[in-house]
Amino acid sequence: MSVVPADVLPGRALAAEKAAAGPAELGPRARLWPSLVAVYRAQLSRARVARIPLLFVATFQSVGIMVLMRGVVDGGGEAQAVVAGASVLVVAFVALNLLAQYFGQLRASGGLDHYATLPVPPAAVVLGAAGAYASFTVPGTVVTAAFGCVLFGLPLAHLWVLVAVIPLAGAALSGLGAALGLLAPRPELATLLGQLGMSAALLLGVLPADRMPEVVRLARDLLPSTYGVEAFARTFGEHPDWAFVVGDLAVCGAVGVVSLAVATWAYRRAAVR
Repeated sequence: MSVVPADVLPGRALAAEKAAAGPAELGPRARLWPSLVAVYRAQLSRARVARIPLLFVATFQSVGIMVLMRGVVDGGGEAQAVVAGASVLVVAFVALNLLAQYFGQLRASGGLDHYATLPVPPAAVVLGAAGAYASFTVPGTVVTAAFGCVLFGLPLAHLWVLVAVIPLAGAALSGLGAALGLLAPRPELATLLGQLGMSAALLLGVLPADRMPEVVRLARDLLPSTYGVEAFARTFGEHPDWAFVVGDLAVCGAVGVVSLAVATWAYRRAAVR
């Protein structure tokens, strides 16, 4: 039996040459869009079981508010504000309230460590989760808007505007909800902030702006969902001013970009701690 040194083996020599050549190159970084789609599908699958209860609660709440307001609001601009505000409130309930609770619990339980180990950009995690939660609001928002139009005698012709209102208001509120959940030091505080945000969307979005004090109107202008409510409410008129509708939607979209950017920064901040 002969003994051959390991250094003269072909495989050993090849490995030595690779080691001498330098460290191995890493694979290419994951692109944003494929990562976003993967996170979005994973979040949809995760929350599929709870989808029906979420839709029922969010829709029932908004429909109940409109029924109560029917006793004090007859029609006109006040009815338009109530229907538009109640419709966007469905988005606020899921995208703002529930998303704040989700990220707050994810941070407290160490779930962010799992996402931090995945080869996905931080923006994909935030946008994927926000998009999944906002998607749950589509049926409830459409049902609430249609019911409100029938209840208050408003036209149904321009309900297609919800195609723009839902994603833009959802982006603004989802970014705010994610930021609140990621920045809150405890999950209980994240839940509280989400509830307060939804209450603000309820009080400042559903109640007619003409009956509010000036200070409250200023606070209403700072709420991201206000511009989605205003855009939707303008479409109920006989001759909608589409320039103002597009302007409100543009502001809502800009706020959504800023809020999602803040949520992405908050995710990076929470993931490295």
